[in-house]
Amino acid sequence: MTKATQATGQVADHGGGVQSIRVPIPDNPLGHTLIYVLDTDAGPVLVDTGWDDPTSWDALTAGLEACGTRVCDLSGVLITHHHPDHHGLSRKVREASGAWIAMHEADAAVVRRTRENPPSRWYAYMAAKLLSAGAPEEHVAPLLAAAEAGRPRALPGLDAALPDRTITPGDLLDLPGRRLRAIWTPGHTPGHICLHLDEAHPAQLAGNGRLFSGDHVLPGITPHIGLYEDPETEGGVTDPLGDYLDSLERIGRLAPAEVLPAHQHAFTDAPARVRELLEHHESRLTDLLALLATPLTPWQLAERMEWNRPWADIPYGSRNIAVSEAEAHLRRLVKLGRAEAVTGSDPLTFVASP
Repeated sequence: MTKATQATGQVADHGGGVQSIRVPIPDNPLGHTLIYVLDTDAGPVLVDTGWDDPTSWDALTAGLEACGTRVCDLSGVLITHHHPDHHGLSRKVREASGAWIAMHEADAAVVRRTRENPPSRWYAYMAAKLLSAGAPEEHVAPLLAAAEAGRPRALPGLDAALPDRTITPGDLLDLPGRRLRAIWTPGHTPGHICLHLDEAHPAQLAGNGRLFSGDHVLPGITPHIGLYEDPETEGGVTDPLGDYLDSLERIGRLAPAEVLPAHQHAFTDAPARVRELLEHHESRLTDLLALLATPLTPWQLAERMEWNRPWADIPYGSRNIAVSEAEAHLRRLVKLGRAEAVTGSDPLTFVASP
């Protein structure tokens, strides 16, 4: 935190009409999501809402009161991306306040698809993707069983609100008394946005305003970069890691005076953090090329990659996320011409290019 940031318990005052609330994420090592409260002439606006859980809701409502407002006073909600620790409580916020909910169209489309498709379709889609990535049959079996059984909805975020406003990157948002502009930063999700508060920093820090960065730029961890295909349309191959790296460079050039992320804590010197993240991913790609001296499936690559714990200790759901991240890195290597698919392999394997 900067010297201008004063914290009391779960609430921090960042100055200039910006406060944050620590909203817990149940059973998650991240601990909490930082939900920001932005004062406007039309009433307070939230940046994200937190996970849909009674404890999280209680923390949000108590935090709003500590900020000098109430949930019923909220006029709107800006969602940085569709993940449930950011968007999960939006329906409850809308019901309590009548607030509008705004999101980038690419992530709004994900929310609509998730709501419109039965869970069995999602389970079957995830199972097919894992099998094509080389996952063993015993790992995929629970997903196939769930798809065949038509298991009731159990995917997180299904009760989140459908957005009623679209955030258009580059435009000033309609927030009376504030200058807030959206920057499209895909990679973590297809419609992830950062929000640039284009106003003088209250602590007179050098730089270009302040940035609500969501999960795009965090002070001490790197966000997950996975795949984001639409199960309804099998079209072109996406390059999420490439999208993320391009988005990072845009934020580095912006050089905000302070970054207000969704996890951990506020920080300064965004260009330096961007350089660290770019170097991290280049080092990771180089390490993966060494592993690809022999052909590997995405699953086999994920097994050999360095994570924050041994592969044997990674839980079931986290393994699925890890395989998705491995494939995102493979796609980047293929696009750069540094790796290639092995023709005729089934499941498909990849090897470093000669």
